[in-house]
Amino acid sequence: MSDEPTNFLYPFIDAEEDRNDGAAASLLADLAASARAKAAESLALRRSTLEANAGPLAAAAAEMARRFAAGGRMFTFGNGGSCTDSTTLARLFARPPMGRPLPAWSLTADQAVMTALGNDVGFELVFARQLIARAKAGDIAIAMSTSGGSPNLLAALAEARRRGLYTIGFAGYNGGAFVDNPNVDACFVVRSQSVHRIQEAQALLGYQLWLSVHERSGDSGLGAA
Repeated sequence: MSDEPTNFLYPFIDAEEDRNDGAAASLLADLAASARAKAAESLALRRSTLEANAGPLAAAAAEMARRFAAGGRMFTFGNGGSCTDSTTLARLFARPPMGRPLPAWSLTADQAVMTALGNDVGFELVFARQLIARAKAGDIAIAMSTSGGSPNLLAALAEARRRGLYTIGFAGYNGGAFVDNPNVDACFVVRSQSVHRIQEAQALLGYQLWLSVHERSGDSGLGAA
């Protein structure tokens, strides 16, 4: 099994294929222990991330609530797995499980627009050009990333800043180019070297941001989290 392309993920699965019952039981025990360790690591990271970002989250939620109340809208964007996460975040605001819907769109949702812009003007501008066409002063732009360094996200944040949007960046590792960036009003950093753990923690940050915005909007439709 050493030739399997995913073998590096589970180095303990390196036994002969014809295992006896004892070896199989040992393998299952190792798998269970690995799963428990990853769950514990994820839980600890999510807790520490919420604590470390409590101040920026509160400030961002207050500003977002103010902008939504004034008619602002939210635009989210990201690449790869962060594309999925940004779409999930926009959907949470626009079609929440409880409480009042808020105007939010994912800039990755329209395949025709994404592919047209990628083909005609270049992938680096697929989000910036959409903001030029759709956004206005008073809106909100949220870029989700694990590295905090994607050129198309940085270009979109710069464009959002020029147009008077409130800008938020989600990043992992040490925050990358999102940290101390004049085009990023609020930056939430998940300090981990694992893409999996980063995205798990970012999902919780996004949920907490949504909840905090609704609380600051005086939404009585929300129950206890």
